[in-house]
Amino acid sequence: MSEKLSQVLAEGPPPVNGFLQRILDFVAALRRAGVNATQSEAIDAVRTLPHLDLLQREQLREALAAVTITSQPHRRVFNDLFELYFPAREAADDDTPLVTDEPAEEVDPDDYLSDLLESLMEGGDDRIRQMARMAVEQFGRVEGRDGGTSYFQYKVFRAVDIQQLLKDLLSRAQDDGDGELTALEERLYRDEFEARLRTFQQEVEAEIRRRAAAQRGLDKVADRMTRPPVEELDFFHLSAEDQAQLRAQVAPLARKLATRVSVKRKHGKDGRLDVRRTVRQSLATGGVPFDPSFRPRRPHKPELFVICDVSGSVASFARFTLMLVHALQEQFAKVRSFAFIDTLDEVTSLFESGDVGDAMKRMMSEAELVWLDGHSDYGHSLERFHGEHAADISPRSTVLILGDARNNYRQANSWVLEDLQRRARHVYWLNPEPIQFWDTGDSIATSYGRFVDEMVEVRNLKQLARFVERIA
Repeated sequence: MSEKLSQVLAEGPPPVNGFLQRILDFVAALRRAGVNATQSEAIDAVRTLPHLDLLQREQLREALAAVTITSQPHRRVFNDLFELYFPAREAADDDTPLVTDEPAEEVDPDDYLSDLLESLMEGGDDRIRQMARMAVEQFGRVEGRDGGTSYFQYKVFRAVDIQQLLKDLLSRAQDDGDGELTALEERLYRDEFEARLRTFQQEVEAEIRRRAAAQRGLDKVADRMTRPPVEELDFFHLSAEDQAQLRAQVAPLARKLATRVSVKRKHGKDGRLDVRRTVRQSLATGGVPFDPSFRPRRPHKPELFVICDVSGSVASFARFTLMLVHALQEQFAKVRSFAFIDTLDEVTSLFESGDVGDAMKRMMSEAELVWLDGHSDYGHSLERFHGEHAADISPRSTVLILGDARNNYRQANSWVLEDLQRRARHVYWLNPEPIQFWDTGDSIATSYGRFVDEMVEVRNLKQLARFVERIA
């Protein structure tokens, strides 16, 4: 424990017995989940406690978020861990035991669903929380072979059909009314019932987390339940929500990278040794070059040629790479983009409008990307690029190839990369597959990798940003 943190703790006893340690454990869990919660932020979290009403859970949540979260995408991780480390609790006479190995008294499923329907119609949060705990105990319980007990969310929602509950709630609202519901009334009822059902689902999830934490320990459950930050999610496993969040991250990330690149160019090291000036200055020291002189460094913006496979699962990877590259277009002297599936077409003009999302849609519909059967053909696409555009490659050019190098057992035409490497300043290959999968099946990663400066594993936006900053 640092000296500064010890000083903070020495200012007074913890506000609640054991609560201070829970705060520190929570910040440590944030760090393990990929949130950059530093030691100073842990100290700030401790300093906020005397100014809070600790019985007001939302006040505690927002205060801790204010001092530990610096990026909006990390808020989801924060919320998940907060629910685990600071769960909502009822009074002791209303609280379900954390864990019990004794089976609870059996409840008829039909009777339970009827009671749940009544509770949802009334809409009280306390009652919904009680019904969620009962659902976990009755339907989520699984006896293990070792005699232990585990609880699973999917078993609860197999027994409790959320969509059917929504239909039943709307039907009850219809029956309780004085006639047919208007479209507006039906919409208002639907919104309200969906909100109550979400509360029920969240309470079920919280109860399962609570029981798992009591059985296996908070830290183990926290490490298993939290997803990495959105910029560290694998391009191959993105949901629609993840893709939307990543798209929102591209523009701010590009601005940050542009600032770093500009500073790097401005404050870069000097260029080559200036022999004449060094020798001239060494005359004052008897010919000993104590103070070598260097020629001024003249940083230049590279020309960038991007060749990307947009077929199948790698399309998402290519989409975000093109978005980031074109958002950073001012950092390059020229950016030209080429896309292919089994043949290649230049798509640079599609990105001139500035709307990268629209350009991606137009690329898939307007560009000539399919020649034969719509399966990746790196050999034919590279050969076409060489025949039509190799003369444009100069010593100022950097060629960036995006794809998994899975060529469907077709001709590789590796000689194209060998020639491009002679013409260009650099040739890089970004591969979104894990390294252990290279050269398996129809992958010919090594056949291409020997003719490029570097084949780099790039599986998420964080790795992509780090690479683009390096070459800009």
